[in-house]
Amino acid sequence: MPRMPTAINLHKASKTLSLTYAEGEVYHLPAEFLRVHSPSAEVQGHGKPILQFGKLGVGLVGLEPAGQYALKLTFDDGHDSGLFTWEYLEQLCLRQEALWEDYLETLRLAGKTRDPAESVVKLML
Repeated sequence: MPRMPTAINLHKASKTLSLTYAEGEVYHLPAEFLRVHSPSAEVQGHGKPILQFGKLGVGLVGLEPAGQYALKLTFDDGHDSGLFTWEYLEQLCLRQEALWEDYLETLRLAGKTRDPAESVVKLML
């Protein structure tokens, strides 16, 4: 059975979500990390994940419980689909460093960037 956090804090200034567990463990998940690892179909695709890029600086503007099993997060880029179950959040906490390294490598290999300014298509007249 997945562990449920004993405290959840949204830090808008630092753009992080902090999860505290009964054992005293505290994890700080940056909004960008949560956004690019959203469990939504928009990100996860249907069996083939869709690379998210240009999300540097994205923030969290809200969170709400989804029953007794998940959180619904709302990001300032308008993304608000996908439910972060307690089990999924715990895995993000425990595997944060490896997941982030994998994400950065995937971006590099795809020739993409975290910078939203470099993700805009520029039209030439």
